[in-house]
Amino acid sequence: MRLIKYFQDDTSALRLSWQLRCRRARMIEAMIRRAYQENGRCRILDVGGEIGYWKVIDRASLESCGVRIVCLNPKLLESEDALIDTVVGDGCNLPFDDQSFDIVHSNSVIEHVGDWRQVRSFARETRRVGRRYYVQTPNFWFPVEPHYSALFVHWFPEPVRARLLMSAKRGFFPKAENVSRAVETVQSARLLDRKMFGYLFPDAVLHDEKLLGMTKSLIAIRM
Repeated sequence: MRLIKYFQDDTSALRLSWQLRCRRARMIEAMIRRAYQENGRCRILDVGGEIGYWKVIDRASLESCGVRIVCLNPKLLESEDALIDTVVGDGCNLPFDDQSFDIVHSNSVIEHVGDWRQVRSFARETRRVGRRYYVQTPNFWFPVEPHYSALFVHWFPEPVRARLLMSAKRGFFPKAENVSRAVETVQSARLLDRKMFGYLFPDAVLHDEKLLGMTKSLIAIRM
């Protein structure tokens, strides 16, 4: 458990999670440069994103490419960054016109939006609003469940996972006060596999993010 949490820690450049995030950032930077070459600027919608996430990309690079970022979340975030605006909205029903952003970005969000119907809506809205998009999600078949910070737990039946949450804090999930809250938490994270992900983003190139020879995360990119 401690080893898994160590790998998940992205507060240090020496940690694996930070290194993976930097590797992903290079993909995003390539998309930004292409958008800038075409339009002389780059407008990004980050669906469900955090403001601090963008520190992984060189600030001078963002400014030189005329990047402006809109972070959309169910609750309003406070931003003191001149490059980042924040809005309230639903990733499954985006309040923007078709192709109104150069890039729609989403990092570990699609697995949290609800059931399969909502997941499809999220993917459809991403493809509709962005000329390009970058969507990342954990892979169901990787043995570590990132939210529980535990091995194999996402392969257990829902009642078993609910009981685990009722007994103790698990990873990023707090101990559930009752069975209703436990089930809600269990259903708040629904991991996808490659076939499901490919169905959702048929016009994307799928990238497998590898760890120890296994696909840890899936990334869909439309350039």
